[in-house]
This record gives sequence, structure tokens and C-alpha cells, in this order.
Amino acid sequence: MGKKGLTIKEAVAQSHQYRIRMFKSDFLEKFSYVHPLVPFYIFIPVILFCSFASFYFYSIPVLKFAYLAVLGLFFWTIIEYTLHRFLFHPPMTNEFLKKVYFYTHGIHHEAMNDASRLVMPPAVSIPVSTGIYFAARALMGADALPFFVGFITGYTIYDFLHFASHFFAFDNKIFKIIKKKHMVHHHKDHHSNYGFTSPLWDYVFGTVYKKKPSE
Repeated sequence: MGKKGLTIKEAVAQSHQYRIRMFKSDFLEKFSYVHPLVPFYIFIPVILFCSFASFYFYSIPVLKFAYLAVLGLFFWTIIEYTLHRFLFHPPMTNEFLKKVYFYTHGIHHEAMNDASRLVMPPAVSIPVSTGIYFAARALMGADALPFFVGFITGYTIYDFLHFASHFFAFDNKIFKIIKKKHMVHHHKDHHSNYGFTSPLWDYVFGTVYKKKPSE
């Protein structure tokens, strides 16, 4: 990889070199491939609409909007850590859990340079995000709109940075730290450095990677 890494087009074009089949059914297999820009096409309009609705339909004050959006972003970091640690890396105690691991996340660890399997398929991300929105709406009323803006912004930031950590080579100190921590998760210890958008919960729960004496 050169100094600037790969472009999105180049990363997608080379995906077939790393591809591992997930399903026997050609139909299901087709839907397991997702272009890395798809989440942005779906969720950036959602972010813009929810922001517009917050101000135009519900007259939510700017400071309140900002506070609730930050709260939603914070909630995203909790969800991201929890899913990555407990659903995507379950204990391999039986065949069922091994399959859960493979279909939810293991495929990414086995073929991490397959750019077509770096983001969540819309068939999963849309129902899950919709469920989170309506749960928030039931609890918070109209305040769920800016909260959801923050939550989905966190998700889109995650998708961008996750893709970038595998294929881009930004000359940025913070990005280099994020990328290094994630590559440790891939190459040294799958059961550490679960947090990607933020390392906060790894520090809280003691799952930050600890260097071995030989390193």
C-alpha cells in the first residue's frame, strides 16, 4: 500500500481476491456484499431529515439539540462496544456460537481486506436503526430526533473510520492511533480493543490490549 493507501474504487475492485463464501444460496450470498458507500447514501439523508424535523416541526432549541445529539453519540459508543464484545466475539463454547461469530463478524476477521464486507448490510442496519429510533421515541418523545441524529452520526463515523483503517493511510496522528489499535485487535488479540469510535469502554472494562513482555 502506498503512502495514500487505496481509493474506495480500488479497494472494492480488489475485494474478490480475499472473498470467502458465506452462504450456499447464490441469492443470500449476493446480499452479503455491500459497497462501503451504501450506509452514507442511506443514513446521511436520515441525519439531515431528523435535524430539519427537530427545528422545523418541533422547534427544539439549538443547545438542547446539541446536548441530545452528543448523548446519542455517547450511546452509540456503548452499543458499539457491547455488540463487538459480546455478540461479534461470543465464547466459542458450541457450534451455534461459532456460527454466530462467523456470520456476524468472523467473516471480516477471516477476510479483512474484502471491502465489500466491511459495512453492515442494509437488510440488518435499517431494521436495527429503526427499532432504536422507535424505542427512543417511546421514551423521549420528539427529543428522540436529535438523539437519533447523534447515534446515527456515530454509526456513520464508525463506518468511515473502519473502512479507512483498512485501506487509507492518512498522515494524521489521531487516525494513526485509531488504526494501530484496530490492527492490534485483528492481528494480536481479538479479545481486546473492542471500542473503535472511542476507546473509553475498553479502559472502563479493562479490555485495552496489554503488551506482552516480548513486545
